Amino acid sequence: VFRQLFDKDLVYQGYKVMPFSMACGTPLSNFEAGLNYKDVRDPAVVVNFPLVDDESVSFVAWTTTPWTLPSNIALCVHPTMDYVKIEDKKTGSKYILSKGRLPQLYPIMNNKKKWKPDKAGEHFEVLESMKGADLVGKKYKPVFDFFVGTEGSDQYFRVISDTYVTDDAGTGIVHQAPAFGEDDYRVCLAHGVIAKGKDLPCPVDGNGCFTDQVPPVTGKNVKDADDTLIKLLKESGRLVQKDNLDHSYPFCWRSDTPLIYKAVPSWFIKVEEIRDKIVANNNKTYWVPNQVKEGRFHNWLVDARDWAVSRNRFWGTPIPIWASEDMSEVVCIGSIDELAELSGVRVDDLHRETVDKIEIPSKKNPGTVLRRVDEVFNCWFESGSMPYAQQHYPFENKERFEKGFPADFIAEGLDQTRGWFYTLMVLATALFDEPAFKNLIVNGLVLAGDGKKMSKRLKNYPDPNLVISKYGADALRLYLINSPVVRAESLKFQEAGVLGVVKEVFLPLYNAFRFFLQNVERWEENGDKFVPSADKVKATTNPTDVWISAATQGLIKYVHEEMAAYRLYTVMPALVTFVTQLTNWYVRLNRDRLKGLEGDDAEAEAETGLQVLYDVLLDVTMLMAPFTPFITEYFYQELRKMQPSYKDRVDGGGASNPVMPGKSDSVHYLPLPKYDESRLNEDAVQAMEALQAIVELGRNAREKRNISLRTPIKSVAVVLRNPSQVVVDGITGPLKTYILSELNAWDFQVIPKENEHDWVTLSLIPDFKILGKKLGKNMKAAKAKITGLTHDEAVAALESGSLEVEGVAIDTKTEVVSKLSFSKEGEEWEATPSQEGDVVVAIDCTQDEAILSAGKSRELINHVQQLRKAAGLDLKDTVEVFFDEEEGVVSTENAVAMNVSLFETKFKGNVPLPKKFAPSWSVPLRSDNVEVGGSKVEVSICRPALAVKNGLPDSASMFLSTVDAATVDAGATLSCTVDGASHTVKEGEDFWLSAAAMVKATKAVSWMS
Repeated sequence: VFRQLFDKDLVYQGYKVMPFSMACGTPLSNFEAGLNYKDVRDPAVVVNFPLVDDESVSFVAWTTTPWTLPSNIALCVHPTMDYVKIEDKKTGSKYILSKGRLPQLYPIMNNKKKWKPDKAGEHFEVLESMKGADLVGKKYKPVFDFFVGTEGSDQYFRVISDTYVTDDAGTGIVHQAPAFGEDDYRVCLAHGVIAKGKDLPCPVDGNGCFTDQVPPVTGKNVKDADDTLIKLLKESGRLVQKDNLDHSYPFCWRSDTPLIYKAVPSWFIKVEEIRDKIVANNNKTYWVPNQVKEGRFHNWLVDARDWAVSRNRFWGTPIPIWASEDMSEVVCIGSIDELAELSGVRVDDLHRETVDKIEIPSKKNPGTVLRRVDEVFNCWFESGSMPYAQQHYPFENKERFEKGFPADFIAEGLDQTRGWFYTLMVLATALFDEPAFKNLIVNGLVLAGDGKKMSKRLKNYPDPNLVISKYGADALRLYLINSPVVRAESLKFQEAGVLGVVKEVFLPLYNAFRFFLQNVERWEENGDKFVPSADKVKATTNPTDVWISAATQGLIKYVHEEMAAYRLYTVMPALVTFVTQLTNWYVRLNRDRLKGLEGDDAEAEAETGLQVLYDVLLDVTMLMAPFTPFITEYFYQELRKMQPSYKDRVDGGGASNPVMPGKSDSVHYLPLPKYDESRLNEDAVQAMEALQAIVELGRNAREKRNISLRTPIKSVAVVLRNPSQVVVDGITGPLKTYILSELNAWDFQVIPKENEHDWVTLSLIPDFKILGKKLGKNMKAAKAKITGLTHDEAVAALESGSLEVEGVAIDTKTEVVSKLSFSKEGEEWEATPSQEGDVVVAIDCTQDEAILSAGKSRELINHVQQLRKAAGLDLKDTVEVFFDEEEGVVSTENAVAMNVSLFETKFKGNVPLPKKFAPSWSVPLRSDNVEVGGSKVEVSICRPALAVKNGLPDSASMFLSTVDAATVDAGATLSCTVDGASHTVKEGEDFWLSAAAMVKATKAVSWMS
């Protein structure tokens, strides 16, 4: 890479000002320079610089490093700062300095108690005012003449400008010694005072001592030379002021000696020469978030300077330049073969201890040799070379590299804006005039929960291994993917957030998965084998099947779109919403159906629902696999067993695995599922959204009246603002039964538009943000008129699309907000409007005997279900239910009497009966004392037993008590001999398969006829 840049004339040797350890004789990194600060006292002097064209006037500059003054070659001012020329009343001297920094020469001005503006005339007179820009170009007499007449000095000793100059210290004029200041070097280079690749005044050696270029202090350490130089300044009349400054100063962390900033010879890449190309290539890339690309990174690129790629270290990759001692002959090596050809030495190890020994015979000066320069590469040059170096291009993998360059995608932290992202872009542009990557996600920083940087010393973060052990790697992955960190913002890590992923996503999804497996197992007990069928899924007409299939396809489409746009952070919210839809709505609405408890052909309905649920679970498993690789692999290994291709699997087949669910060993061998356009159904989705809104608002209305969900309500009325006919047809047609079931209601209606005024009032509210600008002072009157419209007037305004207020036409579609509020009279009604004001759900809260008894029945059913669960029964297990009320109380019996058909459906004909009808040989499986409608009741579930008619001989009854009811068919005749007496009994006449059948046949209670 470096050789290519060298051949393109993009490499030169210049200087880089760096922290420098005089004791170690080596530059340090900025990080190392910040390791050891100490409080020190340094001399602070103000020096004058007479103007060439008027020596009676001088610029004055302040410095805490007098030892740099021999190397001064320019003065710097701020272009927009105010400057003044003054005459000092005491000495008659004339000075130019910043207006705001007069207190530097007259410290009394800092004493607010003693100083008054009218006292200024006692100390100085302002002769002239000017801006810093007016001073640029003026020449001055150098403070020392050590570099007068040297090469390039015709550009020295003049005023230049830069905005880094401040007025918070000094005189607002900064003396420039480019060999000893990073800003000095930058500004002098920008103004042509010095030139790239040329020498600059630097009379200090590698040990921090002056060279013979400054005879008065030759051999002295720079810090020891201050006193001598200050004495010379005083003798020459150039010292205006001398003081001391206590401040914090960097020391070498190795030697504990003061650091200086010093220009060090460095190798540079000519970034400025290709800067426009770099900016153009950046515009070809796609970043998330885009503002980093167009803001921070773009701004860095347009101001990019030449890049110093060398470092003075031992450990590092040697820069492959061999040169003569005077640098008149320079050779850049591009390969091991070339080095062997020129030197006669072949090596495989390219570290310093090997290559530094190699010499190359000079071609220009036979008999002399070229030696490798001392520097090694900055590690960022190596990072930027990664696309080529990792494939050993161009020596190997040429075709492979060229097919994969630029890279499709990279990701790194925000701190790499000036690091890896930058070096990749610079080198790719220099080499190929292309960006190194097409797409980039900028990651933010993960901070501790208190917002501080994570610190091992402070231990202000949980151990990642413990977090993974506790919640799983998938939960941590999804937590981070859903955080601001994937859009270049900081994340305050909260362990509770990882737990939230488990609760909101994994547990609900796992429960749906487990529920599916349990019910497939139950369904297969009929002797059939569950085989996934896409045709059955597509053929279903169940509205919830159609909806969840459409929602799944919509999720697949959405994830593809978001991944194509590299927006990781949008996926988690969509997954949470979908999992909620799947578990809280689809599975819950279809729970009985999936259990085979619903419909005339219950098992066929159950299979259809299971087919749809399998299809959804498999799609979601494949879709989530890249985000949550472990839990999805677990799901897949179970789901694949149901695929016909599973029998042909070759576990561990690796890359030979076919891309086929079931046969493929892992979900990670499968591509993301593609969405099926034909199954996207916006109508079904909208109808289901309406159902969910109605159910949630209806429940809220119930809660307002403290009506339990087990207690039915007579009716539900809904007003929808401008619903589509599809939505109305859906919720009044196939979805109506779900609404009635979810709200435990007996009737449901959507109020026709022509009758809406009897139920609700439509009101309009101005959008103050929009209309405030549009109407100005008329806003108050407009608000009164808009909010004062009647229902009919508001409807008319919305339908016409406009409304005139104070002579101004208002767009009622975009400039006002409409809301519905319930207005029907009658205490029996309770209503809840949606937050958006476009839906109102009202419920009839009338509580008559029929309603109350139905509520008690629901309570009894719930208690029976709890007993079944406690007894460990399966869905297929049949039981008989008996209850025993307190003497004289018939509340539960009356409730059962009024809801016989409900119990027959729920308990497969075994209607709960008073305990007195239980055969004496009934075996209780579980019983409990509970409350039903406020009354105490003992409820028991018993193993099914044959019930006999009154008057049947005891011996016959004793025989029937031993017979398993499940082994007897309806109408069957049984014979037995007990104690020599023979009996023949017939089902339906002498005995029955259950107590309920007996009570019904014998009309033992009037309500079981």
